[in-house]
Amino acid sequence: MTRQSVWLADKERRRRSTQPTGLDRPRITTATVRLLDAEGLDKFSMRRLAAELNVTAMSVYWYVETKDELLELALDEVYGEVPLPPATADWRTDVRQLATWYRTLLVRHPWASPLGGRYLNIGPHSLTFARAVQQAVRKTNLPPEDITGVIAAVFQFVYGFGTMEAHFFAQTAASGLSPDAYYRESLDLFNASTEMSQMAEETKDLVEARGASTIVEMHNRDFDFALDLLLAGVQAMMDRR
Repeated sequence: MTRQSVWLADKERRRRSTQPTGLDRPRITTATVRLLDAEGLDKFSMRRLAAELNVTAMSVYWYVETKDELLELALDEVYGEVPLPPATADWRTDVRQLATWYRTLLVRHPWASPLGGRYLNIGPHSLTFARAVQQAVRKTNLPPEDITGVIAAVFQFVYGFGTMEAHFFAQTAASGLSPDAYYRESLDLFNASTEMSQMAEETKDLVEARGASTIVEMHNRDFDFALDLLLAGVQAMMDRR
């Protein structure tokens, strides 16, 4: 059976008069996001959160019944960071802005991508983001049966790109190196490996094409070009229709 969403559960499980003072869901959710950003999903626990809030773990359970409910609240909270694009007549502008901010969210909060497939994502911020995406794509005037395909093509690409980008920055942080130093060291090891010498030679022109760009510049260029390809494909489909 599908786990009950916190957004479908009774929000008033406890009598307000007996709730611990100094706590509320917004404060607990904010602390959860802060802790997840600092320490990651694997290290997160209700006990660790209670220590961060300087309360007992039981105090937190007055507001949520499970850790899953709390993580679902935190996930919806970060979706609220995506600014809605201004109303324009250009679907490309709106889709590009939403896609760019979605990537930013995934990189800023690496724990968000694994949680995205775990929950129903029906919180207020998640629904607002989903509605903005749908409205932007509807401006293509493609038939209804094609709308979800466009959303999948663009935003599942962003999900994958942002997730891998977040993993890369997590690896560099764990290594103690800067992203650029980590990339250069990895490239040196790759080029020095006899097992990978053939592939190193085959990809030499691709590496040289990046020049002296930083990792951030490389990622941005790859993301922008890939997004351009997707939007051009949508336009081609619109023209065919």
